[in-house]
Amino acid sequence: MLTVGNYHYIRNEYRTKFPSIFGVTPTSFRKQLILLKEKGDFISINDLNSDFNSILSDKENYHMITFDDGLMEQYKFGLEIMDELKIEGYFFVNSLNFEKNIVSTVHKIHLLRSLVNPSKLLKKFLFDLGRKLSNQEQKRASEIYRFDKIVDAQLKYTLNFLFLLEEKEKSINNLFENYFDEEETLNELYMSKNQLINLSEKGFLGNHSYSHYPLGLINESNLSFEINQSKKYLEDLTKNQINAISYPYGTEESFSGNVLREVKNSGHIFGFTTLKGKNTINDDLLTLKRFDCNDLIGGKNYES
Repeated sequence: MLTVGNYHYIRNEYRTKFPSIFGVTPTSFRKQLILLKEKGDFISINDLNSDFNSILSDKENYHMITFDDGLMEQYKFGLEIMDELKIEGYFFVNSLNFEKNIVSTVHKIHLLRSLVNPSKLLKKFLFDLGRKLSNQEQKRASEIYRFDKIVDAQLKYTLNFLFLLEEKEKSINNLFENYFDEEETLNELYMSKNQLINLSEKGFLGNHSYSHYPLGLINESNLSFEINQSKKYLEDLTKNQINAISYPYGTEESFSGNVLREVKNSGHIFGFTTLKGKNTINDDLLTLKRFDCNDLIGGKNYES
């Protein structure tokens, strides 16, 4: 069986006016990898590609590490520690940041939430939508964003699943310009193209879609672009094939049947969700489960 751990932010400190960016420190990341090593072997990317049937059918527990979003800190801290411990993994990136030199809306939201009271943001966005959250939507928000406070979970749910994409981006962009310089943010937040090429040469680079949209909620034309254009851009840049994708947000809403068909037709072999659990031979390779790093041994929510 295979246990996949997923990470986003990895930095030395997380001091912001309002808590909105969460992750691990390099020290805690290293400690967690050592703890995981004691619980089972880490597989290489080549192992997964060449022998996935044996890995998934084995009663022994194997491990793999993934990072989403292509952040500079993942390369600077995460890769360095993984190299030191001789551990391999996937780094899933959005091509928009590199082809168009634009900060992803999801990261604009993270940064805005670090400066603006979440209650104020939630009130503003619900006003823009002209509605309130139903009891069922409030419950679903808490299920998806189980590590967050209620207001933060509802804010994330509102932004990620209730807005039409164009409306959300317009609203977020107007706010973002008041607080941040996009070019400066872009250069500080994301990896460089040379770093992507280096990851690709190691076999570590994966597709995270073009714009970090919830793929199950967009139309067929946009869906094809989000999956195929991102894959094409990364392959053209690195001169290497991309055969693994991580679905933005990773919940059931993000990998509907039409998404899986498009992913398969575009040549992806492995697809990673954020559904919690271990992977066995009975699992679909395009809907592999991942544990949030907080749920793994050494994480703040780990239960033995």
